[in-house]
Amino acid sequence: MNKEMREHYLAFGEFTYPGLYAAYFRSLPDDPRELSLLLSKNILHRVTLAQGNQYANADLRYGDMNEWPWYRSACQDDIYLTAPAIAAGLFRLDGRGFVPDRAVENKLALTCRFVSVLVSSIYKSKGVPCRSRAGFAPYFQPGTSMDHWINQIWLEKENRWLTFDADGLYDGLGLPLEPYDMPLEQFDWAAEAWLAIRRGETDGARFLYADGQGTNSLRAVGRYLIYDLHAIMNHEISYVFQPKCMEDFLLQGQALPEERLQELDRLAALLLDPDANFSRLLSFWNTQRHFRRLTSPLVG
Repeated sequence: MNKEMREHYLAFGEFTYPGLYAAYFRSLPDDPRELSLLLSKNILHRVTLAQGNQYANADLRYGDMNEWPWYRSACQDDIYLTAPAIAAGLFRLDGRGFVPDRAVENKLALTCRFVSVLVSSIYKSKGVPCRSRAGFAPYFQPGTSMDHWINQIWLEKENRWLTFDADGLYDGLGLPLEPYDMPLEQFDWAAEAWLAIRRGETDGARFLYADGQGTNSLRAVGRYLIYDLHAIMNHEISYVFQPKCMEDFLLQGQALPEERLQELDRLAALLLDPDANFSRLLSFWNTQRHFRRLTSPLVG
């Protein structure tokens, strides 16, 4: 990793800047597995909460979901957009901070993007280059690949990125992967999926965006291609944002013009190897500005 890349992946963005929590974040575990397990004791995924004490939580590894207060939202993504907001929410409910014995009623219900943002903030606070990545996980449900966010941290001594999934208590579930040091082929990267669909190698039906409407294929993958670009650039946008130039396509399924599709093809080709193509990705980010002009939930 050269100096420019190192400085880039140590830099905070508007979602990962830790503010007054920087010192606390530095006190948290360094080991990805240990940190992931701790976070999963404090943050529930909305799917886990919705499924109650079944499936992955049949052994109550996340606690008794019947203890979740009826008056609290079953998904708090819109409340805790940033890493310090998540930390503040956890401290408000339990002043001890991130603890392994947090009561269910004092946890937060957040999805994977938010855990990934928190992880990136924690490692950057520790002086470890880190990045969030947006793509698809083929290991949750056979035959499908669900939209998902994970993390990569740079291991200086090994001169490599370590890829890990911090969004669950995966031990003992029989998943076909090592979640805390994942081989790259165990994750479906948005760039690879986009190009495979565009080349006609797959219809993309198995790539799903969990919007409750069955969105799949290019609409699902195109969204995550943009998310991955923004994540690589330290701007980990949430699900309520999308480029204005793609809004009709992503939200309503209207066809994209061929020129836009070819731009996305070029982006996907760069994201196949974001390290080798780092300078070209920076150039794309700074010149293709229409992918950075985002809709707003309030003003459109």
